[in-house]
Amino acid sequence: MHPWQPASPAEQIPLWPEGLKIAPPSMQGEEDFGTSTQPLAGLPVTVIEHVSRPTMTIYPPKGKNTGAAVVVFPGGGYRVLAIDLEGTEICDWLTSRGITCVLLKYRVPGSGPYYNEECNCAKQPIVPMALQDAQRTIALLRQRAASLGVDPHKIGVVGFSAGGRMVADVSNHTKLSYKPVDDADKQSVRPDFAMALYPGHLWKGPGITLRQDVKIDPHAPPTLIIQAGDDPVDDVRESVTYYVALQQAGVPVELHLYAHGGHAFGVRSTSNPITQWPTLAEAWMSKLGVLAVPEH
Repeated sequence: MHPWQPASPAEQIPLWPEGLKIAPPSMQGEEDFGTSTQPLAGLPVTVIEHVSRPTMTIYPPKGKNTGAAVVVFPGGGYRVLAIDLEGTEICDWLTSRGITCVLLKYRVPGSGPYYNEECNCAKQPIVPMALQDAQRTIALLRQRAASLGVDPHKIGVVGFSAGGRMVADVSNHTKLSYKPVDDADKQSVRPDFAMALYPGHLWKGPGITLRQDVKIDPHAPPTLIIQAGDDPVDDVRESVTYYVALQQAGVPVELHLYAHGGHAFGVRSTSNPITQWPTLAEAWMSKLGVLAVPEH
């Protein structure tokens, strides 16, 4: 039983001061990690469980620094974190494009709206731990932007599955979801752009209805949504519903649906066209001016 550690030279930073009491996950346990029994795209998936002291790991850009930074929210149903498939591998892609990548190891389990198997029902945490960790990461990143070579106005987020719901939450909340801890919390905690991949916990059937606990802010950042039509875990209406809600609020939003790809494809290469989505995302970020290398 030991906490996950990133490969050197990435730096892992605690989100909250040591000794500060923060809400515990819904189930107690020592942080541990291992590999899943089911491979994805021919490779195993590293999974972290029982995170009570969240961290952010900073991966510096390779080659020319665009000044952009992206915070990554791995998926895992608010139960566990798929830390490589939807974490470190995403950072490998982003850093290769000159983007600083910040991988969030947020509190689990039960840190966001989750399915509880004991009662066979959906549950909402009393304290929005995942949102708190996401906001705190953006605040710390903006505070340290200069030392990291990051433009504080080019900070985005990307999330997968439950992490996609975190993208929606952090995009539509301007107020802190926790009491300020230090000067970092004076920073804006909203991202400048957002990408949601096969997001969950957004749609309420029947029809195209947004869940009541999701409130859309007309000042939410430009958003890119990507999903496969044959996703067996999160219905495609999760993405469609969020797209329609953003569009009706006047938020710049782009939605791309592919016929095949299933769930949790990350950036692993397969024969499905959906695995080319990073190229599409780069074009979208370029259009926003995110990938332009600043002139000196």
